[in-house]
Amino acid sequence: MKVINDTRTAFARELLPELRQPAGLLFTMMLPFLFLGLFAPLLPGMGTSGGGAGTGSPWQWFVPGMLVLLGLSATAGAGASLLNEISSGAFERMLVTPLNRAAMLVGRTLKEVVVLLTQALLILVLLLPTDFRLHPAGAVAGLALLSVFGVGIGALSFTLALHSRKQQTLFYGVQQVIFFPLLLLSGVLLPITQASAPGWLYVLSRINPVTYVVEAERALFAGRMAETSVLYGAVAAVAIAVLGVWAGIRGMRNATV
Repeated sequence: MKVINDTRTAFARELLPELRQPAGLLFTMMLPFLFLGLFAPLLPGMGTSGGGAGTGSPWQWFVPGMLVLLGLSATAGAGASLLNEISSGAFERMLVTPLNRAAMLVGRTLKEVVVLLTQALLILVLLLPTDFRLHPAGAVAGLALLSVFGVGIGALSFTLALHSRKQQTLFYGVQQVIFFPLLLLSGVLLPITQASAPGWLYVLSRINPVTYVVEAERALFAGRMAETSVLYGAVAAVAIAVLGVWAGIRGMRNATV
C-alpha cells in the first residue's frame, strides 16, 4: 500500500507543474505536427496504399507512425526534467524523503504516459475531419501499446539521466545518437521493405525493435488486430518496458545524495 501511495504522490508531483504550464506539452508535439504539416501534402501522391501498407487512405499508414514518433520524441526527452532537478538540488531533496525510490520512478514514468496519451488523442481528434478512418477497438489497442512503449522509453531516458548527472552533456549526446537511428530505421517516414531498401539497411531495420512497434500500430489502427505483426510489436514494446523499468529502478536505488 505504501508503494502505491508513494507512486501516486510522485505522479501528482510531476504532473501538476505540467498542468500549470501547458505550453511545455504543446512544445513536445511540435515535431510530429511538423512532419504532419510537411508530409501531408505529399500523401495523396503516394496513392491509396499509403506507401505499401494496404488499401485505404494514406493517412492510415502515416498517422500511426507519427504516434510512435511522438512516443519517441516526448518520452525520450523525459530525462531532461530529471537533469534540471539534479542541477537545482530538488532531486537530492527527494532522495532523503521517505518516498519509495521505485515508486518515484514509476510515478514519473506514468506522468509521461498520461501526457503522451493526451497528445496522441489530440492528434487523432484533429485528424477526424480528414479521410483517416478510426477503428475504435484497434485505436484503443494501439494507444495501449503506445503506452507500454512510452513506459519503456521514458524509464530508459530517466536511467540515462541518472548515469549522466555528473556530465549532463552526455545525456543529450547519447540521446540524439540513439534517437535518430531508431526513428529512421523504423520506417516511420518511408517504408523499408526487402524489395525497396538495400540489404544492409533492411537488416538493420529488422534489428530495430521500434520497427515492430510501428508495424503493430499500423495494423491496429487499420483494424487488423489479428495480424502477426501485432504480436511482434507487443513483444517488442513489453521488452522495452521491462528493460527500462528494471534499469530505472536499479538506477534510482543506487542513486546517492
